[in-house]
Amino acid sequence: MEIKIYEGYNLEELIEKAKNELGEDIKILHYETVEEKRFLFFKSKKKYRLFVEPVDEEEITEPVLKFEELLEKVEDLIEKKIRNSLPKYAQGLASPENLPPHIQTGSVSSNILNEFTGDALHLVEQLIEKDVLPDVAKKIVSEGCGLDIDTNKWDLNTVTTKEAVIKGIKKHIQFTGSFENGSEGIQIFAFVGPTGVGKTTNLFKIASQLVIDKKKKVAVISTDTFKVGASNQARTYANILNIPFYSISESKKLKNTVEQLRKFDFILIDTVGRSHYDYWRLGEIKEILSSLEEEIKHILTISCNFKNEDAIEVVYKYQTFFPIHSLFFTKIDETLKPGLLLNLPVETKLPVSYLSTGQRVPEDLKVLNPETIASYLISS
Repeated sequence: MEIKIYEGYNLEELIEKAKNELGEDIKILHYETVEEKRFLFFKSKKKYRLFVEPVDEEEITEPVLKFEELLEKVEDLIEKKIRNSLPKYAQGLASPENLPPHIQTGSVSSNILNEFTGDALHLVEQLIEKDVLPDVAKKIVSEGCGLDIDTNKWDLNTVTTKEAVIKGIKKHIQFTGSFENGSEGIQIFAFVGPTGVGKTTNLFKIASQLVIDKKKKVAVISTDTFKVGASNQARTYANILNIPFYSISESKKLKNTVEQLRKFDFILIDTVGRSHYDYWRLGEIKEILSSLEEEIKHILTISCNFKNEDAIEVVYKYQTFFPIHSLFFTKIDETLKPGLLLNLPVETKLPVSYLSTGQRVPEDLKVLNPETIASYLISS
């Protein structure tokens, strides 16, 4: 058996080179990564070594999978594993025709509305207008209701509609409170989430509050070495706050850096934004953070202007890679229908922590509580 070895710094380019030289029908045996030593103070660089076996068409006795077919099969297996890990009602979210009943497009189920009367019915309709899922609206409003004898339907038994919403939120949503209320000793938070949700800006809102208001010792580590200017932006924020800043892309270096920062109160880790369907890139983030897996609290940042089905899909996909500590909502100022504030924690059972209300650092940030959520969904 003849084995060809290709070396380089980009795995996809090595595969393409092998296919160009040996033909499309090649056997990719495996690949490995090695750290290329550099002189003096230069950082070591990750290098790939690809092992390929050419295929002689005359000797083929069984079908040989092309790389694209192999990749497709692997992705299918990953997708199947992810879906099998989800609750039954959440499976099939990626296909519009298979959406669970509570996020299907179309009219609201009359069965839900028929269960309520008076102010309770009006409140359910108000919440649905704010893009709250009907089943979620029912759960929230029911907690503030009593049975109306005349109609044999549920009506509010609270003084105001806002009190009813708060009562339902307290029953169905968990709150972490501010980060400094956690356990003693160093606390490490990693901000993860899709692209464009504001991870870096909101990380530094947290850092600003911890440093300026709480007088805590804070360090920031960025693993976002992909986006042009990302490190520069983060470094500028860090310089303003006069706190240490590190840019790291390797698991071992991350662990060594954290060991040097053990006397700090908080370490905040910024990660690169990745699509929840980009399994390979999410795996890279997980690998970088893996050396601190038991210490890190993963904060999933979600934009309030996401569609319900998209946001739920994001959460479940990210949960297959990271144990999510809490949901951090952003861009509440960019939507008139913030139903996601209720839908996501009620449907996923995940706690919520903070809400970003604008771009100003550090002013536009709120610690989430029942009253705050209710104020965005109901005016009185």
